[in-house]
Amino acid sequence: MRLIGLDIFRGYALFLMVLFHFSFDLNNFHYLDLDFRHGDFWKYFRYLIVSMFVFSAGISLKLANPNSINYKKLKKRVIVLALASALVSIGSYTQFPNTWIFFGILHFFLFASIFGLFFLNFPKISLVTGVIIILGYNFHFLSTHWLFTILQTPLQLPLRHTEDLANVVPWFGVFLLGITFANYNLHKLFFDLNFFNKKSKINSFFSLLGKHTLVIYLIHQPILFGVFFLLKSI
Repeated sequence: MRLIGLDIFRGYALFLMVLFHFSFDLNNFHYLDLDFRHGDFWKYFRYLIVSMFVFSAGISLKLANPNSINYKKLKKRVIVLALASALVSIGSYTQFPNTWIFFGILHFFLFASIFGLFFLNFPKISLVTGVIIILGYNFHFLSTHWLFTILQTPLQLPLRHTEDLANVVPWFGVFLLGITFANYNLHKLFFDLNFFNKKSKINSFFSLLGKHTLVIYLIHQPILFGVFFLLKSI
């Protein structure tokens, strides 16, 4: 049974992400001059969007495997995410060969969907680990930069930056907090709020978005790019 409130929550995250990418495209096609690399607003706006997606994904993983691992669903999820991640990497390389996406949000979800399984039934461990990872990132005693340094040359990873990067630190910590949230049934309290249960066209719209997050994620940028490219060509 689907949790409508969770779909609505994801729908809002998706809407904000499309808005973020629309703004990015306005900048990329020189309609506006926006500082995506160093501007605090865009940095924290992205943090908000990724946090919403990752936290909800942690909740979803627990809800999809409440008592034991559903290997049939897991296999399907891993295959779909692996193919989608490859598509994003290939597509980004054609557009941004020097800053292509080698570990974006979908690559992260693939990683988290596998390694998150070890924490599903251990809420206290997932809570403590999640907090340590997040604190480690913010206080600079945990990082995955060493792994990037090792893999940069053999995998020909971008030298300076990438168009999208969802580092395991800190995002796996946020993912684990989502698992903890669902383990203690806190999602029931949150998604039982009237905000998520009020029958309205807005909630129906965001619920629809949340049910088709992956498809919309994959197609929205090619569509936006196509529209901007045509406008630029006129």
